[in-house]
Parts: sequence; structure tokens; C-alpha cells
Amino acid sequence: MRAGIGLAIALFIMASAFAVETGMLKLPPPQTHGGMPLMQALQARHSSREFAARPLEPQQLSNLLWAAAGVNRPASGKRTAPSARDWREIDIYAATADGTYIYDAAAHVLRRVLVRDVCALTGKQEFVAGAPLNLVYVANQQRMEGSSDEDRDRYAAADTGFIAQNVYLYCASAGLNTVVRGMVDRKALGAALNLTPQQQIILAQTVGYPP
Repeated sequence: MRAGIGLAIALFIMASAFAVETGMLKLPPPQTHGGMPLMQALQARHSSREFAARPLEPQQLSNLLWAAAGVNRPASGKRTAPSARDWREIDIYAATADGTYIYDAAAHVLRRVLVRDVCALTGKQEFVAGAPLNLVYVANQQRMEGSSDEDRDRYAAADTGFIAQNVYLYCASAGLNTVVRGMVDRKALGAALNLTPQQQIILAQTVGYPP
């Protein structure tokens, strides 16, 4: 029986003063020091399709999301991953057994958008349904003003790639397994997430502890 993020939330409440508010999961401050040296992380970077069912610990989840596209320059709000024209058009959805959240980088919190488990919709491979965390990268084209359709597609794909690689390097440093995936039923997942026609699912990425 697979555990959900609810267990991680319970551990979080017991271990810190942070609380889970209605529809929102506060994350501990990211640990921005330490970790594996960059060249070692590059050496260790790899894809894995095997995951333990247990959810990420709150600090691990916080560090992961900050590494993916968190704010590293508070004065400007700019992120750990670049984005074309500073559009910041890529939203990170975190699908778990307990529901789906969207990462608010400015506040460093997860905001719940769905209560039900849609992990199985985040990919066509069997392992995604039982994995503890599936990240879904969604481009909001309404933020990409002044560009052609072709340029929006190109920039969104590149910006997603930067985020996915940040996740890969963090996972290599932290001893987590991950794999980025393009095989997604975008129509079904988009409907489940209540996305608008201006929101385009680019890729998904599964993260978890090794089995």
C-alpha cells in the first residue's frame, strides 16, 4: 500500500513549527549550502525508473523545489533557472497521492489545486502511478507577451529543460532517483488539472527515494 504525502505532512508538523494551512503546505526554508560539488553531481547524474513509495521528507521537498526554480535573488525575485525575457512562464505542479499542488516560488509554498490522486495521469509508464512525486511542467503562454507561437514553443521547451536539469542535479547530490518524461496524455492530464488552452504541458518528471 503506497504512502501519500499526508505522511510527510504529519512528520512535518511533528518536526517543526511550520503548519499545514487549508489548501497550502508551508515548506521549511531551503538549505542552500552544502551538498555535492557540481562536478561530482554531473558525474552522478542519471535517469532511474525505480522508486520507493515513501514520500519525500519536508526538507528534501523544500530543497528540491527551490533547486528546480526557487527564488535565489530575493530583491528581483529571479530564480535558480533562467527564463526567456524573464517571463517565468513555467509553473511546477507537484502530483502526489494526497493531491496536486502548484509551487509558489515567491512564497516558497505549495498551494493545493486538486484533492484527488492524478499521479497515473502524469505519464504512460506503469511506475508513475506508484511513485511518491511527479512534477509536471506547465507553460502559461499568457505570460509570454510579444512572441510568436513558434517562439513561445521554443522558449517554453528550453526553460523547462533548465528546470528539469536542476532537478536532475539536485537529485544526484541528494541521493534521489529521478527521470524526466515526455510520454504524457496531455489532454487527459490537462482536463484533470483544469488547465486553460493557454496552459501547455511540456514535460513531467518523477522523483523519489531509491527502492
